[in-house]
Amino acid sequence: MATSFAYDVLVLGGGPGGYVAAIRAAQLGLKTALVEKEKLGGVCLNWGCIPSKSLIRNAEIVNLLGRGQEFGFQFDNLRLDYSVAVRRSRQNADRLVKGIGFLMKKNAVTVLTGTGVLADPHTVVVDGQAHTAAHIILATGARPALLPGLTADGERVLTYRQAIVQETLPRSLIIVGAGPIGMEFAYVYRAYGVEVTVVEMLPHVLPNEDDEVAEVVAKAFRKQGIRLFENTRTEQVEAGADGVRVTLKNQATGAVETISADQVLIAIGVRPNSDGIGLEAAGVRTDERGWVPVDAVMRTNVPHIFAIGDLTGKLALAHVASAQGIVAAETIAGVETMPIEDYGNMPRCTYCQPQVASLGLTEAQARARGYQIRVGKFPFQANGKALGLGEREGFVKIIADERYGEILGVHMVGPEVTELLPELSLARMMELTPAEIELFAGQLSAVLEYAAALQQVDTEDVPPTTSVLPLYNVMRDDEPEPSLPVEEALANAPDRQDGYFRVRAVLEGSS
Repeated sequence: MATSFAYDVLVLGGGPGGYVAAIRAAQLGLKTALVEKEKLGGVCLNWGCIPSKSLIRNAEIVNLLGRGQEFGFQFDNLRLDYSVAVRRSRQNADRLVKGIGFLMKKNAVTVLTGTGVLADPHTVVVDGQAHTAAHIILATGARPALLPGLTADGERVLTYRQAIVQETLPRSLIIVGAGPIGMEFAYVYRAYGVEVTVVEMLPHVLPNEDDEVAEVVAKAFRKQGIRLFENTRTEQVEAGADGVRVTLKNQATGAVETISADQVLIAIGVRPNSDGIGLEAAGVRTDERGWVPVDAVMRTNVPHIFAIGDLTGKLALAHVASAQGIVAAETIAGVETMPIEDYGNMPRCTYCQPQVASLGLTEAQARARGYQIRVGKFPFQANGKALGLGEREGFVKIIADERYGEILGVHMVGPEVTELLPELSLARMMELTPAEIELFAGQLSAVLEYAAALQQVDTEDVPPTTSVLPLYNVMRDDEPEPSLPVEEALANAPDRQDGYFRVRAVLEGSS
């Protein structure tokens, strides 16, 4: 791309959106620079996704060690050192950050270290040095949101950035916000013996997830000893030398209660990093909350300036930012790309135990939009792999349009469900129906086959002696082995009287 500017593309921000956009632009032959004021990889690699996965893995092992009698082993004098878990998480994060630096060099991306500010529509000033570009990609991300008037001091009041590197655990912790960040920290801290309380203003934990999924997670967390306040507003947080006091108000009853802990973690969402980066000088508009609106190819109101990632307010997830970065780079290069019209196709994951994975509409959202739906739901308690793992909580739930069979939503809670989601994400993007998913019996995960099969026959029409049989047995015409009765397989399902809950079933003894 021949221009009079120093660069074809300049990316402001080196997180999972920015560095991916820079690499893709360079791969397409564009002279590219990337500005980063802290560490390559942004929040995800340094203070979010990557270190949290390491801590969660430690927590999983700790919880497994506590179930020794169930698996037939025992030991004495178990000692847990959380500081080692944190140091391991930092090592993993640092390793990947170094890898990104290598990719920058490999793809000939110029890395400009410092704070970048737009001076005009084609100029970014980095610590006093001006750099011009034909196109600019804004990838400045977001920062933790705090309650009004509250400051995170890193000692009593924390955000995820401070909590993720804290090597000494408190005796007790209050977490305000029961989204993925809050729930993952709750799981980790509780595994190491911390008294954990989670407060959520909305009606249930994981408020963006399906109601039934949230119920399973809430039940599991209470079983783990985590105290949950749902539909409860945080009225005040007071920090002192000896800890914190948090005043709560139940939004249903109006009852007010004050609870205390050593620390409080605020996990109520994020705010865009749109202030102080010169958007006004470049003519880039924001909405009333500071997010930068974009079209399906990430273009802002200024045609040669693009925005990606958390800054857009679309879906604050690392893989979404990366996908947006690729679309922006390909659009600038003038090559074929896939515009992002529907963020419902983007998978969403929470890595506490039980894990949560979802995409598309919840059952309540589908009904609210006027869809006539059918729902297939299969519990993990009837799945052999889950029983072998000793993790039987949860289910797979597929919501489909009754008329056309289009998958409207997928909601899973249970063991390793985050690894199952890509299959159904691809199925939804390719507009496969549950009936077509059935055709892959024996190739997809069994619970997905069963959930897809739950679309095919109304349970109210099935005799009491009917069983849910493994689909590979049914489709291969093999002799079916004894299977779980429908009544037991659907034990966790709510009563459904409208006939939309369907199950692929055959009579006992039939082939």
